[in-house]
Amino acid sequence: MQQLKHTAARLTVAALTVTAAGFGAWQASEGYTAQAVIPTKGDVPTIGHGSTRYEDGTRVKMGDTITPERAEILARNLMRQDEKRVAASLPGVKLYPVEFDQYVDFTGQFGYGNWHGSSMRRHLLASNYVAACNALLRYRFSAGFDCSTPGNKVCGGVWTRQLKRHAACMGAQ
Repeated sequence: MQQLKHTAARLTVAALTVTAAGFGAWQASEGYTAQAVIPTKGDVPTIGHGSTRYEDGTRVKMGDTITPERAEILARNLMRQDEKRVAASLPGVKLYPVEFDQYVDFTGQFGYGNWHGSSMRRHLLASNYVAACNALLRYRFSAGFDCSTPGNKVCGGVWTRQLKRHAACMGAQ
């Protein structure tokens, strides 16, 4: 990641899409479920690679099932929607592809409303890249529980994923 900083310039977000590595990381973080599940207490039903809705906006319901092939198609289609929304929310902002991957991944997990109102977005609009990376760490709660609490068995994956996003983002600085 560090080498990217020295060999390439940040690109206008309108020119970016999630990298293959970014999509692969999303799939690995989410895993795969053939049947809808509620991954953490207080969450909504998810299916496939963590999808909470279908392309048409219909919410996943308990009892829904999906094949691995359809799960990948659904995840790609939803990620494309998130890419477009994140890019549109950052007019004129330039990012490294790895930074863009992290913010789209965040949006996929926490939702566009959280992204749009976030200090991450405000920092990026002001070209405060390090502050934007650090703001990722503010999102550590699930159903009111602090997922960064050492040894927690409720939502440790939420915090682990934020730490990975933060490290990848900071690695590009």
